[in-house]
Amino acid sequence: MNEADAIARAGDAPRTRDSLAEDLRRLGVETGQIVLVHSSLSALGWVCGGPVAVIQALEDVLGPEGTLVLPAHSGDYGDPERWQNPSVPENWKPIIRASMPAFDPHRTPTRQMGAIAECFRTWPGARRSAHPQVSFAALGPHAAFITSGHTLDDSLGDHSPLARIYDLEGRVLLLGVRYERNTSFHLAEYRGLPDAARIPRGAPILETGERVWTTFTDLDLGGDLFSFYRGGVRRGRSGARGSCRFRRSAPVPAARRRGFRGALAA
Repeated sequence: MNEADAIARAGDAPRTRDSLAEDLRRLGVETGQIVLVHSSLSALGWVCGGPVAVIQALEDVLGPEGTLVLPAHSGDYGDPERWQNPSVPENWKPIIRASMPAFDPHRTPTRQMGAIAECFRTWPGARRSAHPQVSFAALGPHAAFITSGHTLDDSLGDHSPLARIYDLEGRVLLLGVRYERNTSFHLAEYRGLPDAARIPRGAPILETGERVWTTFTDLDLGGDLFSFYRGGVRRGRSGARGSCRFRRSAPVPAARRRGFRGALAA
């Protein structure tokens, strides 16, 4: 979306830090909550201050007692053997494995997470988990608890930030994006499908300051939860897009009912 499209999408006024905060409060975001946000800046229309204003609005609503979490995934930090759309030539693969820089929580950029998530990962005080492919960044009193101990195996399972947010009875805010962006449902897959197929993965990481290529295994994740679950929602407005809220007690299919308690979405 170009600048002219964003201005047209905004309607009669630009989105501002204050107007976004008002929309979030109307939706049900409250001071002191733990909120995982999936977002699209372009879906909000024209925002004065861009991603900085969106993050500031979220901070204004959550307050110092709240904890804000965003995905900081870097999906290109993986084994080129599994790359698709596009794949790379076979003779490139060993070169890529040998030369890809090690994942560094402070330096490695996000990939396809959007401008808000990329801005947040470098936000003063934000902490980032150490998974090279599906890390999360967090800011607030619970940030250290949420981001620590993120294991390579079972990357979105019981030793992931998703599980820690679940333990804290956190919420999920889908800000201008659709349900398929809600990674919280993956936790339900890990807990409900322990015998599902597993796949090998690899990535470069730092061990005692040295780059090493490490391998691990993960669940072969599906997407059916994303496609049909719509229960127990409350809808509102935030910026130029509709919003909705999963209630904390919203049902999850029986095979996965130990997944996320609930979510906010916009």
